[in-house]
Amino acid sequence: MRCICLNLTLKNINRENWEDAIALSVSEEQMGFMASNLYSIAEVQFLESFLAMGVYLEEEMIGFTMFGIDPDDGNYWIYRLMIDQRYQGNGYGKQAVELVVTKIKEINTSNVPLIMIGYHPSNNGAKITYKKAGFVETEMAPWGEQLANYIF
Repeated sequence: MRCICLNLTLKNINRENWEDAIALSVSEEQMGFMASNLYSIAEVQFLESFLAMGVYLEEEMIGFTMFGIDPDDGNYWIYRLMIDQRYQGNGYGKQAVELVVTKIKEINTSNVPLIMIGYHPSNNGAKITYKKAGFVETEMAPWGEQLANYIF
């Protein structure tokens, strides 16, 4: 996958920008699709191999992601990826997914061959975005999410 992410970058969530991350929001219709950024920032403190990162358009945080090696199956998982509702519909979601895939490839010292993602089955925006970025749907998870994977 070649990423042409003109002005998007990923930056670690830290004490200087965590409040920017929790200020991001999705539309009312999307609220039930994923955990809040505040919850995710708390959760990542207890997940050893996970990173929480802001998605930046130039110097402004427009999205949030959390990814790492899942301790249960040993695969990379993108646990969270969101773009603020004000920036949706501009292709930033696909670019953000491509940035995360690129980042995982850079840090993948264990040679894990795939990336997994799960999303609410009625979240059509996520379904389309992940498909455009090269993810292939696999199965429904026991916890009710549609699973998809990206094989390097």
